[in-house]
Amino acid sequence: MYLCTVVVLLTILTYFAALFAISRLTVGRRATNETFFRAGRRSPWPMVAFGMIGASISGVTFVSVPGMVLTTGMTYLQLCLGFILGYAAVAFVLLPLYYRLSLTSIYTYLGQRLGRRSYLSGAWFFVLSKLAGSAVKFYVVCLLLQQFVLDALGVPFVVNALSMVLLIWLYTRRGGVRTLVFTDVFQTVCLFTSLLLIIYIVVVQLGYTPSDAWHAIASDSRSRVFVFDDWLSPQNFWKQLLSGAFIVIVMTGLDQDMMQKNLTCRTLRQAQANMCSYGVCFLPANMLFLGLGILLAQLFELHGAPLPSKGDTLLPLFVEGSILGTAPSAAFTLHDVVLPLFTLGIVAASFSSADSALTSLTTSYCVDIRQQPADERLRRRAHAAMCGLFAVGLLLIRWAGSTSLIDTIYTLVGYTYGPLLGLFAFGLFTRRGVADRWVPVVCVASPLLCWGLSQLSLSLWHYRFGYELLLVNGLLTFLGLWLAASPGAHVPPSAPPAPSASCSCCQSSTYHRRATAD
Repeated sequence: MYLCTVVVLLTILTYFAALFAISRLTVGRRATNETFFRAGRRSPWPMVAFGMIGASISGVTFVSVPGMVLTTGMTYLQLCLGFILGYAAVAFVLLPLYYRLSLTSIYTYLGQRLGRRSYLSGAWFFVLSKLAGSAVKFYVVCLLLQQFVLDALGVPFVVNALSMVLLIWLYTRRGGVRTLVFTDVFQTVCLFTSLLLIIYIVVVQLGYTPSDAWHAIASDSRSRVFVFDDWLSPQNFWKQLLSGAFIVIVMTGLDQDMMQKNLTCRTLRQAQANMCSYGVCFLPANMLFLGLGILLAQLFELHGAPLPSKGDTLLPLFVEGSILGTAPSAAFTLHDVVLPLFTLGIVAASFSSADSALTSLTTSYCVDIRQQPADERLRRRAHAAMCGLFAVGLLLIRWAGSTSLIDTIYTLVGYTYGPLLGLFAFGLFTRRGVADRWVPVVCVASPLLCWGLSQLSLSLWHYRFGYELLLVNGLLTFLGLWLAASPGAHVPPSAPPAPSASCSCCQSSTYHRRATAD
């Protein structure tokens, strides 16, 4: 156990040493807000695309997706097919708009198109949902490190959480999104290296060749991908396909965290190539996770071990060594190999997600809420404050009890993306203005109505909403904005006010005039 702990700690220290080295090499002597927010719009699109694969896979994904096969087989791939449609929509509908306006924060569009309160509503919904959701995802890596390594050393969780957040702050505080473009590439390499090596170890334990493993996965009853015969099932193909498309549109195209790196590409064509190639790669990436889940289930069955009741524990149980079949007296068991690989994988997945979230939160606060994109002192303070709030969120989750709170927060975060979908859809696909003072009311009321509708459908028709609840939430927001429309203000959705050069970061002089008048 001592040797294993030392190996894990050395793995983590080497990993962070590499991140700091990348941070130093990619940021010049003078790191400006333009570097922090937009990386000077000089990022090579293949690097952005490859790095975003890792940034989209959190520690929760690394742990949870393999276990999905125990309950829903490989039907998650239906959702991934929908993702491809969503990425195409983002590439050819939203990216042209963002590049035409030369946006730093995508929510600036809401200010130009609908008004100041619409702008702030979109920004605040993003900040609150991203802060809560990212803290939950990052809590997973802190919890697993605590369980597998730090408890044995007597290190309390508070030191663990504060240290992890401090490390993120140290390597992102100067370069921001420019640093992330390069660190994401490194973290994606680490993530898939650890995943492939874990798969290889499982295949060896099963006595398979690569060809045997492929046939074993394909012939397993848990490898079912498509569900066409049950319209009430949340795994129905058409529900999953449509939901996957809109999940990407909302959680990528309308999410400052995911779009900020896309907007660092030199041209619109490069950003579109980045988005499309990244979207296609997401399908085989998740096939690897699900294939690992089936192989792990077969390994459990081979050793006569009961399959866990919760899919989230499938991979961690394997990492604990309960089914590795190695002698506990051995000086260096297979468990001592798997644990460092697992640690590297979840650390890479979690940090590539968390550092990106904190950078985008800082951007949105400075550009959208404070509207001071050129103030470097504010940016440094905001970045430190976001890291502090992030650490507080981790400690609150630990204090309140992780399981129920995580479920609650994920539900709340899911509800907050509906208003963003409704706001952007109304701005893009209608020619109507809106009574701006009513927009915050509509954005708060829509998720509440959506929750009431989900409870009513469950009690009256025994129908449980799945991912399609996002569409209902967005539709309610859209209808609310339509009812709150201002008949005297018709704005063409395809031609928002043109930006000027008065603000080097947000390029939004029209919005500033409107905000002053308001």
